Amino acid sequence: METLYRSTRETASRTMTSSQAVLQGLTPDGGLFVPVNLPTAHFDFDQLATMSYQEVAYEVLKLFFTDYTEAELKACIQAAYGTQFDDPAIAPVTKHGKQYYLELFHGPTIAFKDLALQILPQLMTTAAKKNQLASEVVILTATSGDTGKAAMAGFADVPQTRIIVFYPKDGVSAIQKQQMITQAGENTYVVAINGNFDEAQTKVKELLNDPDLHAKLAASQFQFSSANSINIGRLFPQVAYYVYAYAQLIKQGQIKNGDEVNFSVPTGNFGDILAGYYAKQLGTPIHKLICASNRNNVLTDFFNTGVYNKNRDFYLTSSPSMDILVSSNLERLIFYLTGEDPVQTASLMADLKTTGQYSLSPAMRQAIKDFWAGFVTEGQDQYEIHHLYARHHYTIDPHTAVASAVAKQYQAATKDQRPMVVVSTASPYKFPQAVLTAITGEDVTVDGLAAVDQLHDLIKTPIPATVENLRDAPVRHNKVTETAGMGSTIKQILNLN
Repeated sequence: METLYRSTRETASRTMTSSQAVLQGLTPDGGLFVPVNLPTAHFDFDQLATMSYQEVAYEVLKLFFTDYTEAELKACIQAAYGTQFDDPAIAPVTKHGKQYYLELFHGPTIAFKDLALQILPQLMTTAAKKNQLASEVVILTATSGDTGKAAMAGFADVPQTRIIVFYPKDGVSAIQKQQMITQAGENTYVVAINGNFDEAQTKVKELLNDPDLHAKLAASQFQFSSANSINIGRLFPQVAYYVYAYAQLIKQGQIKNGDEVNFSVPTGNFGDILAGYYAKQLGTPIHKLICASNRNNVLTDFFNTGVYNKNRDFYLTSSPSMDILVSSNLERLIFYLTGEDPVQTASLMADLKTTGQYSLSPAMRQAIKDFWAGFVTEGQDQYEIHHLYARHHYTIDPHTAVASAVAKQYQAATKDQRPMVVVSTASPYKFPQAVLTAITGEDVTVDGLAAVDQLHDLIKTPIPATVENLRDAPVRHNKVTETAGMGSTIKQILNLN
C-alpha cells in the first residue's frame, strides 16, 4: 500500500509521494509532512534479531518511502551504512549497570544525526532523478551543533546540491564548531549567527516559505529543501534504530519477543523521540518514551502541565544540542493529539507564534500517555557522567547523561522495572571539556583538541578519526551574520539578484 504525505495544517486533499516530500522538506503552508495513513507493519522481531542494521532499516523504510523501488531503497541504505561507521553493528546496544545504552555515535561525525544524514542525500538525489528535477537543490539548515556537521558530511560534493548551515556562534562546543568551520566540499557553506538556535531555526523556516526568495531561486534554477528533522527523509530513518535496538535485546537474550521496554531520549527539537513514537505505532513493544531535558525544560513542563510556553529564560548548557525552546517536531505529535485535525493544529501553532504558548485540551492531555518527562540540572548531568565512569568505567557525553539521569528519575518515581534503553547520542570526545570536568571534579580550563588529548589520557578509548583529522584541517568558513541578515547571506552565497 502506498504511503502518501499531507500537511499537518491543511486538509488531506493535497498529497505528495514520499520522494516529492523529501525534495520539498517543508509544506507550503509552514506545516510538516505526515503520512496520510500511518503504515501498517507486521514485524517478526525474532527474525529481525538475526538481521543486520541495513536489513532492519530496509524493513522499516520500505513502509514510509513507498515510491522508491526496492533496488533504489536498498542502494540508498547500502551507501549510507557502510565503512564510514566504525562499528559493523552501526548502532550497538551495550549494558552498563542496570541500563542499556543504544550507541548512535559510531558514524563519521560521532553523533546520532549520522544515522539519518548519511541516508538523506541518497534519498534526495534518488528523488531528484525520479521526479526529473532540473533545479539544483539548496539544503537550508539550522543547527544546534550536530545536524550541521552531519548534514554537510552527507551532502559534501553531492552533485546538484548545495548546503547552507547556520549555527549559533556562542552556542556550540569547541569541537562542534571546529568540525563545521573546517568542513570540506565545494558545495558547503557555514555561517555563524549572533543569536541562539531557536532564532536560527525560526528564520530558516520563514525563509523556506518566503515567496520572493523562492521566485529568485527558481529564476536561477535553484530549489530549497531542508536537512533538519522537519524533512521526512531525515525523520523516518531514525525509526529504524528503535526497531533494531529492540531486536538486538532479543538477540542478546536480554528480553523475549513481546516484552515491553522503555527508551529514555535526550530531547531538544523532538525529532529523535518522535521517531521512537513512530516505532511504537508500528508495533515495537515500547512502554514509555521518556522525554529527557536539560535546564531548558520547556518539554518537561509541556508533558507535565499540558501547556507549551516558550516565554522563559534561555540557558547555554554543557548539552548545547538540547538548548532549544521551540521544538519544531512537536507539531507532528500535536497533529495526532488533535485526532489529525489540521485546523486545530494550525490554530495551536499560530498561538505559539503570536503569544509564545498554547494549551492542550483535557482530551489531548489524556492522549499523551506514551510519554513521561523529566529534566536535570547541570550538577545532576555532571554527576551522572562521573558516576557511570567511576562505577562502570563507561564514558558518556552530557546529552546521554541527561537521558541516563532522567531514566533513573522515572524508575524511582514509577517503580517500573522494565528494561531501560538510554539513547546515547554523541561521543564524549565531542564535548571533552564538560566530560573531563565531570569525571575529575575539577574546573577544566582547556577546551577543543587539548581537552580531547587530556580526556584520551584519562579514559584510554581511541580518539575518533573525525576528531583526529581536525588537527591539520584548515578553516574554510568564517562568515558571521545577524539573524535578520540570513536571507541576504543566502542571496550572496547563491549570487541571487
